Formats: sequence, structure tokens, C-alpha cells
Amino acid sequence: MKRVSIIGAGTWGTALAITLSRKGHAVTLWAYEPEVVESIRLRHENELYLPGIKIPLGVSASASPAEAVGGAEIVLFVTPSHVLRSLMAGFLPHLKQEMVFVSATKGIDTEQLMRMSEVILTTVRPRFEPGLCVLSGPSFAREVALGDPTAVVVASEDRELAAVVQREFSCATFRLYTSTDVVGVEMGGAVKNVIAIAAGVVGGLGLGHNPTAALITRGLAEVTRLACACGARRETLSGLAGLGDLALTCTGDLSRNRRVGIELGKGRKLEEIVNSMRMVAEGVKTTRATLALAQRHGVEVPITLQVHRLLEGEISPREAIRELMERSLKEE
Repeated sequence: MKRVSIIGAGTWGTALAITLSRKGHAVTLWAYEPEVVESIRLRHENELYLPGIKIPLGVSASASPAEAVGGAEIVLFVTPSHVLRSLMAGFLPHLKQEMVFVSATKGIDTEQLMRMSEVILTTVRPRFEPGLCVLSGPSFAREVALGDPTAVVVASEDRELAAVVQREFSCATFRLYTSTDVVGVEMGGAVKNVIAIAAGVVGGLGLGHNPTAALITRGLAEVTRLACACGARRETLSGLAGLGDLALTCTGDLSRNRRVGIELGKGRKLEEIVNSMRMVAEGVKTTRATLALAQRHGVEVPITLQVHRLLEGEISPREAIRELMERSLKEE
């Protein structure tokens, strides 16, 4: 049994807490909202983010960084990507070199275009060299919390460290595969959210299955081009963290990013959509960062470009689709 600290009590952080507690670990869940801490402590349920699913008694909750990570052997970061850097500063005094760090956040830092593992490394390295893994793959939080069979990837440049996390996290309903391709696993998990917005637009416009299939296929090509330009291995993007996560997010009803696209396709304004959502749709912020990263590497990302123009209000959903369909013809 390990002592595990999870930083972030949204749907994904809570689902991981439930899963790891069922495995037998002692889990402390850090929450920003006092009402979430109270809900977990008193009623053993995250009524704000994951209502209707009981949290095991082995999960404790705290709003104190010192209390949350004190004595932890494994620390998971499961926060929205745009707050990770600022939160890391608050937790840094309480982090220790012997801890294993796992990033389960999917996104790209909008300020410096860093992957989440890079944000963690640059924050922690002035104090010590951290042992770090990243966790990603096709995994709707509610289904994981309910115990539906799920397979994901844990990646680290340190094979032994990835094997430790694989062994400690895997159970009858949660299967982990290992990888050394940190870049590929993170890029697949981040950029697929942009493509999912586009897939949602197709649904919101009432179009059929053909354009969705085309978006997933060409979206995978786009994600792969950019990820490889950043140093990823092509085969990683054909696996769980690439194609698997992309297919799930582009087609599943639990996808927040797809939901944003659906509402845009119906004609709603982005601000109205985002303000009506309690949970973060990472693709909204990741789109701008993805486009900037592609421009830095000289990579063509036509779907991302049209999603960006749509989010900025420069183009309508039907105009975005027409722009994609009328691009110059080429070989696949």
C-alpha cells in the first residue's frame, strides 16, 4: 500500500482517488473548493464534480497543500492546465525528492507552450531533480469511477519509474501500459481536445457520420505531425494516448470538448457556452497554444486553424467546414 496525494478534485482527480483507494492505497485528495472538501469528508461524495458516486472511506480530503502531500510517496497533478504553474508554486515547499510525481493533466501551457511535465520540471528542478511520469489515454472520469474497464498509458524516460506506477495503479478495472515516449503521450492527450471541438461542431450542425470519420482520421494525421515535430515517436500516436483518446473524445457523449463544439455548431457563443460549464474544456485554451506551437515548428494544422478562427469569432461553423473541404487537393 502506498500513500498517494492527488492535487485536484475535479472529475478526473476524484475518479483516480476512487480507483486507487479500491486498489488499497491511502489517498489524500486536495481540493481548491472548501465545499468539495466538506462534501467528501462528511458525505463521502464529490457532489460538485462527480455526484452520485460514493467515494471510499480510504480517501481523505484537504484544502491545505502541506496536509495534502505530507508523507505522500506518489503525488498526482490533476489540475486544469492553465492553473498548474501557479499551483505548483504553492506546493513546492512541501514536495520532496523521494516522491514519485505523476502528471495526469492534458493540455499545453498557454504562456510558454510547455507540456505539463515541462511545467512541473521547470518548477521543481531549482530544488531537486524529480522522478516524473505522465498518465494519459482514453478515460472518461465517470466511467473510471464506476469501475468500467479502462486502459491508459504511463510514460517516463525512466523505465523503472513507469513500471512502479504501472504496478501500483493497475487493477482489475484499470490497466496501464508503459512507454518511454513522454512527448507523444502528452501531445496526444492535449491536441485531441482541439479535434474533439471540431467533431462536436459536425454534430451540432446535424451532419452525418462521414465528416466525423474524416475529422478523426485527418485529425490524427494533424496530431501526429505536430507531436513528431516536437520529438514524439509516430507509433505512440497510433496507440491509446493518440488514436484511442482521440476516438473517445470525438465521439463520446461525456466529452466536454465535443460538447463545446456541438453548442458552437448550434449557433451559441463561446462565452455563453463556457460560462454554463462547471468543468474546464481543455481544448478551448489548448487550441491557441497548439496553433502557436505548430507555427513555431512550421507544421501545417488546418483543423486547429479553423477551430481557432471559430473560437475567436472570425468564422462561422459552416464556413470553417467549407474552408477545410476547399483546401488545395493533395495525396493522403
